[in-house]
Amino acid sequence: MVAVSGAALPRRAHGGPDAAGAAPFDFSTNANACGPCPQALARVQAADATRYPDPAYQALRERLAARHGVAPARIVLAASASEAIFRLTARAAQRGLRRVALPAHAYGDYAHAAQAWGLDVEPGPGEGAVLRWQCDPSSPLGQPDPPGPGGLRVLDRAYAPLRLSGADPWSRAALEPVWQLWSPNKALGLTGVRAAYLVAPEGGGGEAAALERLAPSWPLGAHGVALLQAWCEPAVAAWLAQSLATLRSWKAQQQALCTGFGWTCLPSEANFFCARVPGGGTAPLLRRLRRAGVRLRDAASFGLPGHVRLGVLPPQGQAALAAALRAEGAP
Repeated sequence: MVAVSGAALPRRAHGGPDAAGAAPFDFSTNANACGPCPQALARVQAADATRYPDPAYQALRERLAARHGVAPARIVLAASASEAIFRLTARAAQRGLRRVALPAHAYGDYAHAAQAWGLDVEPGPGEGAVLRWQCDPSSPLGQPDPPGPGGLRVLDRAYAPLRLSGADPWSRAALEPVWQLWSPNKALGLTGVRAAYLVAPEGGGGEAAALERLAPSWPLGAHGVALLQAWCEPAVAAWLAQSLATLRSWKAQQQALCTGFGWTCLPSEANFFCARVPGGGTAPLLRRLRRAGVRLRDAASFGLPGHVRLGVLPPQGQAALAAALRAEGAP
């Protein structure tokens, strides 16, 4: 077990734009490279930002509840997945839980939230009174994360809509005792619109109400509401399904490209994968690639030194990566 309440965690690392702005060819995020979804983008652009949304978000709750086949009382809206992570951690601390169980390689905000609330972090599934985080497919490895032991369990489903291979290991019965965290902006190629929601466990109306009490007023603005409304539309679901076939083709091409440069691609079921770079020193290489307009994500912050994580990009981006690597003298 690692006590993080007084420890200094590394500076938060994220993909996407950096101090130099947006890279022309950005492999560092896991957004759907076929996006933005036209129907969702139109919804967001048409949002009325001159008025507050309904503070109860009643219509949106009902639409999301219908999408998941649950009662509206089980839907908890959040400003983003990260905000939901911090709010769930706050609720765990409020309930007296002192430990947080994390996957071996995981999104850093799980641990950051634990630190903020003085909770202890332990790798692995954890047992007993513990807040347990899972992500399926996992990040950064894109691997399945099947149901495990009890505790206060939260399943981050950010990449479930972007699963390109393999089967979903979570049956409806397995999901019933688990909190589900959904953030569709990645699947829709609109990561700049911050919006997420939780589906509470069956019989978890009291805990859902407790999370609502921990939220500020209007956690979602008009654009976030529009994104989640679009997420419930059949036309958006059809667009997403079509995009997965394209992503599968691009992913195979991108893995072949990396293998050709001597990189070792790790297995992944999602629209991203990790690769081990020959020589192991990724940071200097990534800085030079960034100057060439190509950005990759260093996986050291995930506990995978010597590896990079690459979101799948179209052939034009892959060609830019290949040219930059050749300029580095790679074979």
